[in-house]
Amino acid sequence: MLNKLNKMFVFALVCLMLQPASARELPDFTDLVEKQGAAVVNISATQIPRSTQVLPGVPIPPKNDPFYEFFNRFAPQMPRGRELSSLGSGFIISDDGYILTNAHVVGGAEGITVRLTDKREFKARVIGVDKRTDVALIKIDASGLPKVVPGDPSLLKVGEWVLAIGSPFGFDSSVTAGIISAKGRALPQENYVPFIQTDAAINPGNSGGPLFNMKGEVIGINSQIYTRNGGSMGLGFAIPIDVAMDVVNQLRVSGKVTRGRIGVTIQEVTRDLAESFGLNKAGGALVSSVEKGGAADKAGIHVSDVILKFDGKTVSGSADLPRIVAATRPGSKVAVQVWRKGESKEVHLTVGEMPSDGQQAQGGPAGAGESLARLGLVVSELSAEQKSELQVKGGLLVEEVKSSAAARADLRRGDIILAIGNVEVSSLDQFNEILKQMPKGRNVALLVRRDEGAYYLALKLDEK
Repeated sequence: MLNKLNKMFVFALVCLMLQPASARELPDFTDLVEKQGAAVVNISATQIPRSTQVLPGVPIPPKNDPFYEFFNRFAPQMPRGRELSSLGSGFIISDDGYILTNAHVVGGAEGITVRLTDKREFKARVIGVDKRTDVALIKIDASGLPKVVPGDPSLLKVGEWVLAIGSPFGFDSSVTAGIISAKGRALPQENYVPFIQTDAAINPGNSGGPLFNMKGEVIGINSQIYTRNGGSMGLGFAIPIDVAMDVVNQLRVSGKVTRGRIGVTIQEVTRDLAESFGLNKAGGALVSSVEKGGAADKAGIHVSDVILKFDGKTVSGSADLPRIVAATRPGSKVAVQVWRKGESKEVHLTVGEMPSDGQQAQGGPAGAGESLARLGLVVSELSAEQKSELQVKGGLLVEEVKSSAAARADLRRGDIILAIGNVEVSSLDQFNEILKQMPKGRNVALLVRRDEGAYYLALKLDEK
């Protein structure tokens, strides 16, 4: 009898182990939704156009599209003053009516209506908007409201379950689930937010809604999607809640957000550039220009320096530096570790304050060329007039790109070579002398001025 029971126990244990993993591991979100769903709101923002607008449903081509002028002139127009409305989401962060959402949901709105899950509607006013992080704080006159609990995004792990609640396409209180796909994602034109990437379905209307972890804590604000058809493709991006709450705290106190600035232009350190500067591995932020009179200039940071640490925080890639600097309060005195001429150095600077706009100079001269065989380029020296116009002391104009290696390095006709490594170019003879001393087949870093910016490009010297 005992032997029979043992066999039955072993059989039951084997059956349990053979169950599909999904049957044992898929989470149950029902409790989370019941407890947190009431703090998520629908937001409707209305605008009155200041000029004639295209009728709804008619797509607007971009300005560089050949049909833009035709469209602008002959497309059906809508009478001036007709209201346009947009839908989004938000979530309550205090029981007295403060609500967090995206700046693009409420920015420039003439009127904002907030609808709760119990169908009550309130008019909202904007406390503050920060376009750089796409965060907005609005307020409704109410009390005793349900509110969310902020979590800690630094504790997130790639692969863990998350839940999004919002109003995609106007469908209130829609719930979607997925996992964390990546952390610290840098997106084009978004320098101040280390986005959380998720495959939870995010669609138009989810903007401004919360992303929850399995503890029921908000860890992000759903902000952007990557899509080719206007709908979810499994690539959603959320603003970490700690970034958003820092913005909120400043908006509540002063109605604006201040950020640090040091006055440098930077670029990514590729493997080839790392080799050319003597770094063991690619990392940090390569300084390609320094603003005269700025914080970095006063501290003695040079073009060709690679910033490795800022205020004790490691700069793993160039995308890290703008976020770290921006989060540093203006006026703070910080230590900066840089890689310069083959060794690590520490400089100290006082962080400046980021202005609303910035300007950069432009240029584009021409001249008689001379071939640089080892680089596969035809270059010429700048005339006195060209140097004055560009406000540079020296430099060589690229007149022709002759080798495939130079083309792969992205050198182009019209570029101006300002420096090789950390040595400024003053003449063609000086440039040739530097090249002669460099070993065959190694990568050299060329500081190139193009249009409105300056960039380092890595180019391998001809081994012949």
